[in-house]
Amino acid sequence: MSRDSSNNPDDSDETHSPHEKPMGFFDHLEELRWTLIKCAVVFGLFATLIGIYVQEASALLLLPWETVRVDFPQFHSGLITNSPMGIFTMMINICIMGAVCLSIPFWFFFAAQFIAPALSKKEMKVLIPTCTAAFVLFLSGAAFGYYILVPNTVRFAYEMNAYMGVDPMWTADNYYSLLLWLVLGVGAGFEFPLLVVLAVYMGLIQVATLRKYRRHAIVVMFIIAAIVTPTPDPFNMTIFAIPLIVLYEIAIWVSAYLVRKKAQESGVVDI
Repeated sequence: MSRDSSNNPDDSDETHSPHEKPMGFFDHLEELRWTLIKCAVVFGLFATLIGIYVQEASALLLLPWETVRVDFPQFHSGLITNSPMGIFTMMINICIMGAVCLSIPFWFFFAAQFIAPALSKKEMKVLIPTCTAAFVLFLSGAAFGYYILVPNTVRFAYEMNAYMGVDPMWTADNYYSLLLWLVLGVGAGFEFPLLVVLAVYMGLIQVATLRKYRRHAIVVMFIIAAIVTPTPDPFNMTIFAIPLIVLYEIAIWVSAYLVRKKAQESGVVDI
């Protein structure tokens, strides 16, 4: 879309990005295609790198299981495979998990590159902290799943086996599938508060609505926790739900701050 900035260049610089250029529908599709290709290439490179050092990556990902296993010396069996393809499933899960975690900052960068030409300078100032917050939230959730949820899930399973007098024989592919689900699933779940803040910032929802339906949101978070955590015990579910509730409260506070700041900039006193 062309524009005439000769009358008031200052206004043009404030409302439009200097990188903006006329683009048609198919041009946008081409840009999107190249963005997806770059994301796939980065993911493939990291997956290949992890595949080369898959033994070292496996040793790192086994730490949650090993730290719990030493507390149950009555169980002597380690991880096993019970099918010819089990070891390949395990290796694929290791490569996927590592590649996703390492690719996340590059994906955010490529996504920002894609949408940046359509944003004004004011919107660009929001884009950078948004991408940073999304990256930090994902890593926080992934770390929470790795260091807390995975060991607690393994411990609960061991305790139930000991209680029932059953000797566990766990397959390696099932353990790494559990690890993949908890680490990436919890990392994605921690993005929820950021979506709430963005919805408020774009005017899709009001802060008063978030406060009014706080109890409903807490119920939803417990439902999400019940879906993500693989064990049926309420302890692990609560462990995951509590950070989500805290992040929801932080999202309300940040949203109220942004609304207040936006109102002050527009000259509105009563918000």
